[in-house]
Amino acid sequence: MKIFILSVAEKELTDAVDYYNDQCPGLGYEFAAEVKHTFDRIALFPEAWQIFSKRARRCLLDRFPYGVLYRIDNDTIRVGALMHLRRDPKHWHQRIGQL
Repeated sequence: MKIFILSVAEKELTDAVDYYNDQCPGLGYEFAAEVKHTFDRIALFPEAWQIFSKRARRCLLDRFPYGVLYRIDNDTIRVGALMHLRRDPKHWHQRIGQL
């Protein structure tokens, strides 16, 4: 399946990579690699992860406290958020409408 990432989700990814690299050089790149691995898992098994709302699902990263919020749309997966799990989930409910 093809993955389309909303620009706001791309910004969240870039911000998180920068944050982790500031904490420990190279850690941000490890985070980015795990996000890519998560995207690959979603592409292979798009319906395998929990339903977050009527329109979206969420796949958790293994090592970092983040989840990928996405919607399946025919043969495309639309990623709407790279969400930090310690933030209020209601923060992302408005984003689901953009998926």
